Amino acid sequence: MTRTSAGFLSRLWRVWIVIAVVDGVFATCLSVFAYGSTFTRLWQGVASTVLGASMIDGGAQATVLGLAVHAGVALLCSTMFLLLSERSAWLRAQLRTLGGVMLVSALYGPLVWSLMSLVLIPLATGRPPSVTGRWWFQLAAHVPFVAFPIVYMTSRVNERFRAAWH
Repeated sequence: MTRTSAGFLSRLWRVWIVIAVVDGVFATCLSVFAYGSTFTRLWQGVASTVLGASMIDGGAQATVLGLAVHAGVALLCSTMFLLLSERSAWLRAQLRTLGGVMLVSALYGPLVWSLMSLVLIPLATGRPPSVTGRWWFQLAAHVPFVAFPIVYMTSRVNERFRAAWH
C-alpha cells in the first residue's frame, strides 16, 4: 500500500466512523422520540429498503443488517466527499474555514438526502418517494447531522494529513 492510499484509508476511516455514529444516533433519537417508533423497527426498516419487506419482522438479525446498511451508506457518502475534496481546489479552499465548511455542508446535505430519497430508495424498493413534512425535515436535518460531520471531519483529517506529510 502506498503512502497516499494509506493516508486516504486512514482519513476515510475517521470520517466514516464519525458520520456513522452521529447519523445513527440522530436517526434513532428521531425515530424513538419524535415518531414514537423503536430502535429495532427503525433499523429493520432500513434493512427492508434493500433486502425486502420480510426484514420488518426479521428480529435481531434484520436489525443488525439495517445497521450494516446504514454503515455502508455512511461509507459511501464519506468516500464520495473525501474523493471530491481531493479533486476540487475550490472545495479544499472552502474546507479551510468554518464558514466554508458550513456552506459546503448546506450544499452536500440536501444533495445526499435527495439522491437517497429520490433515486436510490425508489430504485431499491420500486416505489416513488413520498414527499411529506418528514421528507422536508430530513432534507434540512441532513445538513447538521450528515453533511456537517462529513465535511468538518474531512477538513480536520485533510489538515492533519497535509501537516504530517509536508
